[in-house]
Amino acid sequence: MNLRNLLTATNSRLIRLEEDTLIKPFESEDNELNDFLHNDARNYLTTLLAATYLIQTNDETLAYFSLSNDSLIRSDMESAIWNRINRAIPNEKRRRTYPAVKIGRLAVAKKYAGMGFGKLILLTVREMYVTGQQRSGCRFIMVDAYRNAFLFYEKNGFRFLTQTDVDDETRIMYFDLKAV
Repeated sequence: MNLRNLLTATNSRLIRLEEDTLIKPFESEDNELNDFLHNDARNYLTTLLAATYLIQTNDETLAYFSLSNDSLIRSDMESAIWNRINRAIPNEKRRRTYPAVKIGRLAVAKKYAGMGFGKLILLTVREMYVTGQQRSGCRFIMVDAYRNAFLFYEKNGFRFLTQTDVDDETRIMYFDLKAV
């Protein structure tokens, strides 16, 4: 199933949060993610730090995600990981930093957990940057994943950027859009 089919099946739509957008009721399993949507998402919009996208019905918000610009930087990782990333880039295009988009937040309402929204959101972000009309170059998707989401991101093709954060509650993960 793709996002369009899921939106149709749930009678919902994907919209970009604007200053005057009504945020309909939303509650995920994570209070930090709930708080971001209700109290910070508009501030991130008005300060040009992130764009938030909502999946909403007439009555509720089913899921949301926020995106911002980021970069993959050589100094952030071990040589072996950097070498693996660099091998996928033609020699003449290799640099010490590569453009990326960061999924700053991704949350699904409790009652819609396990229905595939998270995976379809990742596919939608990939599509936005691979087949959509990009306004700037973007090679990677980055995420600071919570420990309870590591497996979800790994199942969706993300890799850990470094091993130095292996004991942390969040770890930086990346996905190479060229793999799509």
